[in-house]
Amino acid sequence: MDFSGRVMTVEGPKAAGSLGKTLIHEHFLVDFIGADKISATRWNRQTVRKAVAPYIEKAKSEGIQSIMDCTPAFLGRDVHLLREISREHTIHILTNTGYYGAVNNKYLPKWAFTETEQQLADRWIREFENGIEGTDIRPGFIKIGVDSGKLSELHKKLVRAAAITHLATGLTICSHTGPAPAAFEQIELIKKMGVRPDAFVWVHAQAEPDKNIYPKAAQMGAWVSLDGMGWGEFEGYATWLSQLKSEELLNRVLISHDAGWYTPGTNNSMKSFVGYTNFFEKIQPILRSNGWKNSDFDQLLIKNPEEAFTIAIRKL
Repeated sequence: MDFSGRVMTVEGPKAAGSLGKTLIHEHFLVDFIGADKISATRWNRQTVRKAVAPYIEKAKSEGIQSIMDCTPAFLGRDVHLLREISREHTIHILTNTGYYGAVNNKYLPKWAFTETEQQLADRWIREFENGIEGTDIRPGFIKIGVDSGKLSELHKKLVRAAAITHLATGLTICSHTGPAPAAFEQIELIKKMGVRPDAFVWVHAQAEPDKNIYPKAAQMGAWVSLDGMGWGEFEGYATWLSQLKSEELLNRVLISHDAGWYTPGTNNSMKSFVGYTNFFEKIQPILRSNGWKNSDFDQLLIKNPEEAFTIAIRKL
């Protein structure tokens, strides 16, 4: 079935324009136990739903209509939980396919080390075509992760697998990256695979020390994702966003909090949980005082997510 021109939520395909205000990088649950030990038996879905409910409702009070859950497979992705949350709170949620190679490959399944990029891509494509883990829930984007610095051969394979998956499905590639060198290396890799840079989201771009490099990625067409707003540096985010706006590149920027997370296996699973509203409470007032208009915020929260995550094969 062709889903081009739509977005894929855990409740199925929706018109891209139905996303409304969107947070593009958040978490409800993350389990750091490792790929070899993880199991959905480590958490109770009802307990998780009850714990995260007030944070979701607070985000909704700020006008949020859609949240992209960036927890990958083998790190706590639970599509049953996501659908339950979506229905309980009447909010769009998008989940993902792909594998997370950052943190020295702790969260990669054993076959990721031995299979080819085509074999890995075939797994991810099947999740899009048939549903995830026996459900009818399809991913709305690709989530991979790489370590900072020069890409290892294994992480290059993940990037190539993501490019193959994009060309087969039209799903956007979100790569946990951080500093710029790995981001630009990935952009060049997907270009060699025939994929345009606008299919690529540079996740955690705020970790790059040289903020003056953001325009280079944006001018190439890639999405610059400033998505750690749950964790401070509010004046910094306001400055970086204003700089991009002054260079007329706000249309290539995505924002979010990287917030949550319910963490199974800890003494207090909610001890360090961070909500999803710092942008509205801490950063938006600074930007408004600097002359930002409602149309600028709509660009960041509505127009850019819609463009970035509408299903479309973006070939060179």
